[in-house]
Amino acid sequence: MPTPRKTLTQSDLLIEKALIDGDWIAGSQQPITIDDPFTEEVFAEVPSLSEEDTQRAITAASSAFPEWAGRTAQERGKLLRRWFDLIAENRDDLATLITLENGKPFAEAQGEVDYANGFMEFYAEEATRTLGEIIPANQPGRRMQADRQPVGVCAAITPWNFPLAMLTRKVGPALAAGCTMIAKPASQTPLTALAFAKLGQEAGIPKGVFQCLTGKASVLGNALTQSQTVRKLTFTGSTEVGVKLYEACAPTMKKISMELGGNAPLLIFDDADLDNAVETAMTAKFRNSGQSCVAANRIYVQDGIRDAFLSAFASKVKGLTAGDGFAEGTDIGPLIDRDGLAKVREHRDTALQAGAKCLAGGSDADGRLFTPTLIADLPKDAKPAQEETFGPLASVFGFTTFEEGLELANATPFGLAAYLCASDPQTIERASMGLESGMVGINTGLISTPLAPFGGVKMSGLGREGSHHGIAEYLNVKYLCQAQL
Repeated sequence: MPTPRKTLTQSDLLIEKALIDGDWIAGSQQPITIDDPFTEEVFAEVPSLSEEDTQRAITAASSAFPEWAGRTAQERGKLLRRWFDLIAENRDDLATLITLENGKPFAEAQGEVDYANGFMEFYAEEATRTLGEIIPANQPGRRMQADRQPVGVCAAITPWNFPLAMLTRKVGPALAAGCTMIAKPASQTPLTALAFAKLGQEAGIPKGVFQCLTGKASVLGNALTQSQTVRKLTFTGSTEVGVKLYEACAPTMKKISMELGGNAPLLIFDDADLDNAVETAMTAKFRNSGQSCVAANRIYVQDGIRDAFLSAFASKVKGLTAGDGFAEGTDIGPLIDRDGLAKVREHRDTALQAGAKCLAGGSDADGRLFTPTLIADLPKDAKPAQEETFGPLASVFGFTTFEEGLELANATPFGLAAYLCASDPQTIERASMGLESGMVGINTGLISTPLAPFGGVKMSGLGREGSHHGIAEYLNVKYLCQAQL
């Protein structure tokens, strides 16, 4: 098997085993191979664990739960803080792993490590802020209160597009709350999660408190969803898979939080600042090569500013370079696989066949690269209007009135993120309140932070990650009513 193109400073962070109950195991099934999205060469493999392996992990998490939940919040917070410090110390190695298995540019991977680690830092501190409530008694001689207790054993299934960040914003609050967690990272990008798990061991996280399993989602997911011991499932991924997981969890009445698919609109009104609108579109569309659930998938531009916006936006898109994530000057890395590439090409080709105009890019590139492309004047029923493109293809539609723009933006079953650019306070107020989404970016394309709640409405999911709302997803409320004797 070829070795990775880049070596790590700490070579032992490239791990090809799974973590169960404090032990690194190889598994007995056919291993899962990991390839470099740029070279398309296999450079590592991880175990494909069985249901029996998963049951062992569940038992270990259950055994570890009472002691972990019984620790003080300060103790749990200190261990999370130590984990945070180790992630910071190994920032470049973690970023290297992200670029190797995900393909994103190295500088962007470094940014992901920093963003991901922000959740570890925030929840290390938030552990001590999960307060209960004293409720005014409804009759004399009675004391009433609401306590918050950890849910128990949790399972996390995470995606490939942000292999560290999607993990830390689940692990941080779960462990801070006193839960134990079993993580199943995406099969395309398990190496970052395994390195993260090793740093957790080094930080002193007790065995069984955090475990990292690799293998087929159907096998591991089946064991995790059917288990009565697992009391919560958190998932980030497609709506199609999320619905199936939701259904599978129903018989055991698990607590659920899901961040699912999006089809984010960006509304640019006539009174928007042109430079800011272009910058917002660039950030919201092309981050992570467009492979983001909050990417601006549908850009709606009002008639009065449309020509000026398209001219300036096209100039910016033409300046983007697609290439090797480790090469200087690369803005857009390869897509995760050939299926993803085929989908982006289909969206481009069908739109052009329907009369859309290509204003930048448009040509095919080598391997899994897709040339950053801008198309405009799409029919309102074009594929990019109906489903996530998940790639560096910007699709611009026109609209005339405020009401038309808002109607187009909301014409989707999804509601994760939305964006708008305007300067008039009344326009901002009406649009931001009228958009059917869990999050709205106003004159900015970068909205996610550990300090704020992240999540959607409609078919884009349930629950929130980040902020104090994020840790609440891992706590049950217990009402206590005591009569004075």
